[in-house]
Amino acid sequence: MPSLLDLRRRIRSVRNTQQITRAMKIVSAARLRRAQDRVTASRPYSRGFSEMLEQIAPALAGLDTAQFHHPLLERRPEKRILAFVVSSDRGLCGGYNSNILKFAKNFVDAKMAAGVEVKLHTVGRKADEFFRKREYAVRDSNVQFLNHMVYDDVVAMAKRIGGLFEEEEFDAVYMIFTEFKTAASQILVARELLPVALPAEGESPDYLFDQPADEILGSMLSQYVVLSLYHALLEANASEHGARMTAMDSATTNANDMIQKLAMRLNRVRQASITTEIIEVVSGANAFD
Repeated sequence: MPSLLDLRRRIRSVRNTQQITRAMKIVSAARLRRAQDRVTASRPYSRGFSEMLEQIAPALAGLDTAQFHHPLLERRPEKRILAFVVSSDRGLCGGYNSNILKFAKNFVDAKMAAGVEVKLHTVGRKADEFFRKREYAVRDSNVQFLNHMVYDDVVAMAKRIGGLFEEEEFDAVYMIFTEFKTAASQILVARELLPVALPAEGESPDYLFDQPADEILGSMLSQYVVLSLYHALLEANASEHGARMTAMDSATTNANDMIQKLAMRLNRVRQASITTEIIEVVSGANAFD
């Protein structure tokens, strides 16, 4: 049975840990609020741009969008693909990293089993370490990117990925990330980024265009890739902070439960020691009688 001193030390240690988890929960809640605001603000724009692209594509290319040719629309048999995997740089966020990495690994393994050559572009230290340790082909990696993400950096990243696709180094690009729903709920997503999927046919609205169709649609397609990538990174960032806040809240609650249990054990040990001392005093007094 542990002594009173050992129990007091354990209670003090758990309380110190609880202070840390409570502070991390507060920090994560503040970061989540900012990240959630950015996601909420970007969703209508991203959704509206996608709808506009779907509406304007038939008008630019005629009734059959297959008549229009653009490098970002070219669909080829998948022989080489790039998997863009987004994780966090730090732990202490529950099962967030383990879930996304397991999901990404299953996706990559399924593609490789089908005879497709897969290379990875990782965002986040956890994904980079996970796949390098298992000797997967990591082509590029970005560490400490999400917490200091700048839109211009995402534009440069999207242009680089789009250039690799246009040069036919890859036949497709997939984004693997977590889509934010609530602080306690995130959805694992594997979404095709390139080639851009447009409706095969549709009604041609009566639009008048000043510039050639290839210039207009080419500019929109490039912007669509940037927005899709930027939105996925925002979703992943919000998901990370939500998972960390939830994990730290659970850790704080568990620490409080542990302190209560240790306090009860401490009281029992103290009461047992007091009872033992009383028995010894009474036994000693009886010995003199």
